[in-house]
Amino acid sequence: MANPFFQFKQFTVWHDKCAMKVGTDGVLLGAWASVQDAHRILDVGTGTGLVALMLAQRSLPDAKVIALEIDEAAARQAKENVTRSLWKDRIEVVKQDFLSYQSLDKFDVVASNPPYFVDSLSCPDQQRNMARHNNSLTYEKLLERVADLLAEEGLFTVVIPTDVADRVRTIASAHSLHAVRSLNVITKPGGAPKRTLITFSFHDQECVVEELLTEVARHQYSEEYIALTREYYLNMK
Repeated sequence: MANPFFQFKQFTVWHDKCAMKVGTDGVLLGAWASVQDAHRILDVGTGTGLVALMLAQRSLPDAKVIALEIDEAAARQAKENVTRSLWKDRIEVVKQDFLSYQSLDKFDVVASNPPYFVDSLSCPDQQRNMARHNNSLTYEKLLERVADLLAEEGLFTVVIPTDVADRVRTIASAHSLHAVRSLNVITKPGGAPKRTLITFSFHDQECVVEELLTEVARHQYSEEYIALTREYYLNMK
């Protein structure tokens, strides 16, 4: 039986009630997305609350994090994880569809690890199906809503399959969002990137492109991955 929780250095994430468990995509997003000078942060599709907790750990002491989740069981578990954390007073878990979410104040940072199996077959488990597929939250809808909620100087960071990165950049540009930073993630030496993280801004500037190798051998993390995640993973030195 899989472990029902994942222990990090400063918090624990229980994921036994969530369709999508703690994984590398979420950890990368939480560790890589910029939160510098951010006072209002939005995590779209928080799941277990992992990304919200990671962003809270390294954001300003007064930064407020809204963790948005449409699935009832996941939202309930995210609330439990947040309540047990050091940042329970700064993170608010909201069970709501992002497409109908409204906020009077704009966000300095928006982050999302969205559903991404665009063309794959649906799986029988409806909860897992909702978490894995973007039938309800397409990239078009995601970026349209992000553009509405993001502050003029704000940053939106998303983790997506590399093979849809160009498409997402094109959709983003239609909403005046421009890629300013990207990270191509490679899981093994000599492999092609399977995941890409992109940060978008309303300011059009040259995009800084980076590359990250996660493992140099099976279960042996690379130095750059260790450097990125050592403040979170329990056994990273």
